[in-house]
Amino acid sequence: MFVTMMMTDHMLDLPLTLSNEVPMMHHMINSDAPQQVILVQVNPGETFTIRTEDGALQCIQGPAEVPMMSPNGSIPPIHVPPGYVSQVLEDNTGVRRVVVTPHSECFPPSYSPAMSPSHHIHPPYLTHPHFIPASHTSYYPPVSPGDVSQHQFYQHRLPPIYPEEIIPLYNVSTFMGHEEYCKPPPKKLKQPVERTGLSQVSSSSLSSSYKNSTACTTTANGHGKSHSSSGGGGSPGNKRPDRRARGSPKHTDTEPQDHDVDTRRVQAVPSGMDKPQVFNVQSHSALVSWTSVFLSGSSGRVPSCSYELQLKDKGRDGKYKVVYSGEELQYTLTDLRPATDYHIRVSSVCNSVKGPSSDARAFTTQGAPPETPLPPRLSHRTKSSLTLQWKPPVDNGSKITNYVLEWDEGKKNSIFREYYVGHQRHCKVMRLCPAVGYTFRVAALNDIGTSGFSTEVVFYTTGSLPQISLPPRLIKAGPSWVTLEWTRPNSCSAEEVVTYTLEMQDETKGLDFQEVYSGLELNCKLESLRRNTQYKFRLITCSGEWRSAASSLLVCKTTPDRPGPPVNPAVNAVTYHSFCVTWEPPQDDGGSGDLTYVLEMSEGKSEAERQWVTRYRGPERKHLCEDVKPATSYSLRLSCVDVGGQSQCSDDLTVRTHIPPPGRCRPPRITGDVKHKELTLQWDGPVCGEESEGVEFSLEMCAIEEASEPEEVYRGSKTECTVGSLLPGTTYRFQVRAANSVGYGPYSESVEISTAAGPPGQCSPPAINVTSYNCADVTWENNESSGIDISEYRLDWGRDLDSLEMVYSGLETYFQISNLEASTNYCCRLQAVNQAGAGPYSDLVTCRTPAAVPGVVSGVHLLDLTPTPTESEPFSPSTCLALTWDEPHCNGAEITSYSISMGDDIITTQNATCHIIRDLLPDSEYSLQIRAENEMGPGPFSQTLTVRTRPLPPFPPQLECAAVGPQSLKLRWGFSSRSQLNNDTAYILQMEDRNQRFVVVYRGPSHTFKLQRLSESSRYRFRIQAVSEAGEGPFSETYTFSTTKSLPQTLKAPKIVRLEGNTCEVTWESIPPMRGDRISYVLQVLGGRESDFKQVYKGDETSFQLSGLQWNTDYRVRVFACRRCADTHQELFGSFSPSAHFNLRRSDATLAVEADVTRVPMGKTLTDEQFAGLIVFGVASLSVLMAFLLQLLI
Repeated sequence: MFVTMMMTDHMLDLPLTLSNEVPMMHHMINSDAPQQVILVQVNPGETFTIRTEDGALQCIQGPAEVPMMSPNGSIPPIHVPPGYVSQVLEDNTGVRRVVVTPHSECFPPSYSPAMSPSHHIHPPYLTHPHFIPASHTSYYPPVSPGDVSQHQFYQHRLPPIYPEEIIPLYNVSTFMGHEEYCKPPPKKLKQPVERTGLSQVSSSSLSSSYKNSTACTTTANGHGKSHSSSGGGGSPGNKRPDRRARGSPKHTDTEPQDHDVDTRRVQAVPSGMDKPQVFNVQSHSALVSWTSVFLSGSSGRVPSCSYELQLKDKGRDGKYKVVYSGEELQYTLTDLRPATDYHIRVSSVCNSVKGPSSDARAFTTQGAPPETPLPPRLSHRTKSSLTLQWKPPVDNGSKITNYVLEWDEGKKNSIFREYYVGHQRHCKVMRLCPAVGYTFRVAALNDIGTSGFSTEVVFYTTGSLPQISLPPRLIKAGPSWVTLEWTRPNSCSAEEVVTYTLEMQDETKGLDFQEVYSGLELNCKLESLRRNTQYKFRLITCSGEWRSAASSLLVCKTTPDRPGPPVNPAVNAVTYHSFCVTWEPPQDDGGSGDLTYVLEMSEGKSEAERQWVTRYRGPERKHLCEDVKPATSYSLRLSCVDVGGQSQCSDDLTVRTHIPPPGRCRPPRITGDVKHKELTLQWDGPVCGEESEGVEFSLEMCAIEEASEPEEVYRGSKTECTVGSLLPGTTYRFQVRAANSVGYGPYSESVEISTAAGPPGQCSPPAINVTSYNCADVTWENNESSGIDISEYRLDWGRDLDSLEMVYSGLETYFQISNLEASTNYCCRLQAVNQAGAGPYSDLVTCRTPAAVPGVVSGVHLLDLTPTPTESEPFSPSTCLALTWDEPHCNGAEITSYSISMGDDIITTQNATCHIIRDLLPDSEYSLQIRAENEMGPGPFSQTLTVRTRPLPPFPPQLECAAVGPQSLKLRWGFSSRSQLNNDTAYILQMEDRNQRFVVVYRGPSHTFKLQRLSESSRYRFRIQAVSEAGEGPFSETYTFSTTKSLPQTLKAPKIVRLEGNTCEVTWESIPPMRGDRISYVLQVLGGRESDFKQVYKGDETSFQLSGLQWNTDYRVRVFACRRCADTHQELFGSFSPSAHFNLRRSDATLAVEADVTRVPMGKTLTDEQFAGLIVFGVASLSVLMAFLLQLLI
């Protein structure tokens, strides 16, 4: 293993030496250990290089001292560049140092050379484990000073432990590039390490030895003299040598070039890096990140590394381009093309050694709207059309779907309108004017968005250029009108009719020109304009064959109008020598915002003699009028002026200045006798003798003993005042001042006055001692009087402040109060009395008597409850009693329960004022008493209440169905078992409805009931209940009864229609199915001499043909309906219809059909119906005849 010293002339930033170092461990440098420590000293500007077995290269910059550990005590060989020699020095403590110096330097007498530069020793030399340099955040702790001898304790910042060999490196520039070598080393965070007194001594001795080893000195008379101009140079306390240019050699001798290969071999080589990661890929940007590099051949310390990020976009065979170089672990790529495939890789550069590149990472940018297309170009033009074409732009990954062509319609106002939208790349613009320029622009659209518009381009249609009219001229302008004129074109003949069109632009309404006049005149007056507003005009001349272009613009402005007068003038801050006038701008400023206000003032004389003087002229809206006379009236008026003229004056405003404030008053004096609670004071007015009209006086007072703030006790126009509510025997200070409408004058001189002695003061609150719930003792202390002995004490007692009553009067300081109520609040107060009067009451004192047993229960009575069946514990008046009572007074403790005494039984209930006693005997008498209980105990029983239970209610009777119909049910029932001898028994019949709830259908004493309007063939459920004086009995079991089915309705008489020959067709009305049951019909015929009807048809049809009838024979037909029940297969027959009569005659062409009630054939016997009709007719005729005769007789 070789040890090499590398020296360069490149001045690097030197770290602090011997300051942040780790102390050497005592068990490794002790002379008793088998190893030996050798210090290799590195001078400023030099670099000590160590190469480990795995090829990593560690560089240490001077000034520094590198301790080396030798297993057998030998010194490693040092290979130095030409012109330098390695020396081994040993100090008085036995520590040997390896020093590299130039040939010209000599050795101090205290050191002797121990080895030659060519001496080589093969055993390995190891650096001590405790000399590993700290990282940015970690340091080795110092050892205790007691474990190391003073000459063996050192502090160093040392390189890591590696088996090393020192190889000569004569020129660093041959190994490193100039740019990489000139980079400053990365800054490292250094933390101070605590030092002990022993370490400081060792550092100073080591520093002195280092100075002696780096300079050539001679000794004379025990003193050394330096031959070097720079001194020691290696110690931290000395100045650094002059720095030279980076990269330039320190010596003139050049080093051989064949050492470059060895230098590259000893550097730490970075390992390969992982693929970079790509995040947040956009259409033009992407974020790339990568992990830090791992150095092969380096353990523990990672040197400063930079990274190169390479990008290519032409496939894997393209060339990579470096887009970033630096020490960061991420980079944002910008200026990317949308929808493009990219490949990216990263490599590291550590100690000027570039590692291999990572694998490439591929990514594709997102699509974007198309690029801005080129402006359209003109392919063909005519007088009235322009044909445009354009090229497609880059679509940025999404196919172009449409193009948008916009134009300005030839107006040259930069307002574009859409003319064409489509996928074609050409467009023909039609209906244009000749020799007119039009501006166009185009944009492209895809599924992502819209591109920007192309640059604007102007194309002209063919044809001659139209004449340009001269602009109009302004004749005169007013606030709301302007008068314009123009000139007839010279090129027009006298016979040619010329039309003039005047257009105006109002910027407040938009940028478009609006036509305001069209005619043959050469002038025009425009009215209804806004005042003080700028307008633009242009003129267009037209004839039958041509139309000129718009003329140049005429810009004119209407004049402002005369403003209105200022409004809301007001005067404030009026004093006797000044006042302030304010006003608001006029409602109409005349169209000009620059107004000048004029304030005129006149002294208060008659209107004819007023002389107005201008007091203010300016833009402000307020003015302070000073130096005015006091108590004087002034008249004010305002006006404003602008470009349009001066406004009218506002209404006159009158103001009167105040009078001056009053002067000093004379001090107040006493009038009458001095009392203990009040004083009567009197004073004179102001000394200066101002007018006393409207003057008020303010009297202030303060107590001297209490040092209180003065307070006002009187304000008024009188000069006399009585001050009350004073304290007896107290001294007060009084002072007075006058005031008028202006303000207050100065205070008078103060005077001190004392009140006379008075009644006693306020007593101390009495003390209350509650001995029981109905008794309390009250005591108090003897109160000092106001100079007079107390004659008596008065004690007031009550429940509240309004109910206080005097319960004691005397000289004692004790009183007992009895007959109090339990758990009640009481209050009391005390008052002392002497000859001067009664003093104020003491503060109110409250107390509360303790709680007691509850009071007597009152209001006990029986509660009449209606029996209501419930799922649990039903109430029955025969076996239950419902009691209720009033809640008694709890006497301060909440009632917890009630006790009910019923004979020898005690029933305990909860805290409720009602209770139901159950399981009693029917028709029995009971005696009841109730008492309340609380935490203090049970209270007294209430008065005895005698009650009696009711008899048992009757049982329900048996329910039967007496008659059944299709729409009715007749129900009946017998007597109840308990109510056969009682006539007041009533019955309640209930029927179940569709919601399966029982409703009452009958209530009364009857034993039968018929239900009507029921549904046929339906089942109904019933139950019955008996009710008597004993109460409502239980319900019976549920009975079910059903209605029968209805018969079909009676049909009308059938109709007969004669057919050919002796055949007739009989028809009748139809009946709809009844509740799903089918309806059939039965036809019967009675003919000739037969006595019974015969059935000729039965079926569902409503017609039947009778054939084979005899001529000249009477026939009768009738029909009835038949209901076929689907559930019981039973047939229900309805009633017969009226019979229909008919007769077939050979001689008649038609069939004679007569009803029995309308026609009877002559010569035939009458039927029963015909006979009954004749009787009715005869009786009616006879009645009419008799009535007529009676009328004649009367």
